[in-house]
Amino acid sequence: MIRTRHDPIESLRDALEAQFQQNTDRLTELTVRLRHTDGARDGEGDRAALVAARRAVAETAHALRRMAEGSYGICDRCRTRIPLNRLRALPHTRFCRTCHRTGNGGAHTPPAGFP
Repeated sequence: MIRTRHDPIESLRDALEAQFQQNTDRLTELTVRLRHTDGARDGEGDRAALVAARRAVAETAHALRRMAEGSYGICDRCRTRIPLNRLRALPHTRFCRTCHRTGNGGAHTPPAGFP
């Protein structure tokens, strides 16, 4: 399938790639800063930011991997399509709104016609 420049998934891919680069740069910056801190200078705040940056890199990389595999935009739990509005707001999301709300324990029943 040929994708045009106006394909919403391609736009999301571009945004995710930019996010990945920003998150990677931030992770590098924090790692260097923590290596050079003596603990007196907001080391705890930097450590929390480092954990958040690692999570952001992982989430973004996972979304890009799902795009490459063809499963991007499909809920990991119930296998329904995630609406484009939700993907635009949360491009790294793995769950539809319903599954996200129900938490880890419960998936809703997908509509007829979905696996």
